[in-house]
Amino acid sequence: MASMVVQLLGFFLGLLGFAGTVVATLLPHWRSTAYMGSNITTATVYMKGLWMECVWHSTGIYQCELYRSLLALPRDLQAARALMVLSCVTSVLASLLSVLGMKCTRFARDSLIKSPLLLSGGICFLCAGLLCLITVSWTTNDVIMDFYDPFLPSGLRYEIGLAVYLGYASACLSLTGGLVLCWSSSGGRSQRPRHMQRNQPLSPPPAFNHIYPPAPPYKPPEALKDSHAPSLCSLSSSGYRLNNYV
Repeated sequence: MASMVVQLLGFFLGLLGFAGTVVATLLPHWRSTAYMGSNITTATVYMKGLWMECVWHSTGIYQCELYRSLLALPRDLQAARALMVLSCVTSVLASLLSVLGMKCTRFARDSLIKSPLLLSGGICFLCAGLLCLITVSWTTNDVIMDFYDPFLPSGLRYEIGLAVYLGYASACLSLTGGLVLCWSSSGGRSQRPRHMQRNQPLSPPPAFNHIYPPAPPYKPPEALKDSHAPSLCSLSSSGYRLNNYV
């Protein structure tokens, strides 16, 4: 029962990490900057994401525009897209394998394939968390390097957006869920399935010698000892000689 609760805990942690990764991938708040005009009514916030650029005006107008050309994007943005999409796909695969490998599901119940499936799901969650963590760390480094670049105009300097922080939290959740699933699968592999425990004999089978005792040693019957013909030695010892009859 305790191992089942641990497996459910790891699965839900990984599922929360997967949901956060999807939201962080779709949000445009990866890089943000604010422009203040002569008064507060002319404030404008610019945001850049993996798929679109958005502008928010203090008057309440919110405009977004999708990137029209994939090849025209910077290479770091293309790599971030690929890594985040791969992280989401890996999380989907991890969820499927974890569902099949958990003890609370009916698939292959009391089978040895449960633990390898659960271990594969945990490893996939770990890979998904690492992919997301690499992407947000890479973006954070680029934003910081551009912000402190003295040759870059102040209008092109961005700050870290909320989607990056959400990516960090999602990566931590996915990594924690994967570690819990891997730990629970390693603990479950040491336990044998129930049907193998029921079929195991209670005591070793009796030895062959106890069922069929060895045969007694052969002894010739007493009647056969006196039935053989008398030899020459026996005749001479009884007083008869062979020369008397020749």
